[in-house]
Amino acid sequence: MPSRGRSARPTWASIPSTDGALIRLPIPALNAERRQELVKVAHKYAEHARVAVRNVRREGMELLKKLDKDGQMSEDDHHKNSAKVQELTDKLIKEIDQSLAAKEAEIKQV
Repeated sequence: MPSRGRSARPTWASIPSTDGALIRLPIPALNAERRQELVKVAHKYAEHARVAVRNVRREGMELLKKLDKDGQMSEDDHHKNSAKVQELTDKLIKEIDQSLAAKEAEIKQV
């Protein structure tokens, strides 16, 4: 049976204070454990972004194959455009990785 005397408020929560039209909510500094949790969350977001880029790449490659198969695009154009799609995919994945590295460094900074 749950205790009725204690609130279900997280340990980091503080009592908000009002200052005229502002509400101030003091938030304590991040500890090492919470920083690691935030890094894990950032990695999850980066992986979701990579998956989204790969899905767009897959759809683009399927479209190119269909156009080639239907005779609306030559084989040379198909290979040229496939290389462009792959180049853009690699560029975006690299940007995601760079953004993740920067965010991770920011989170770990004390």
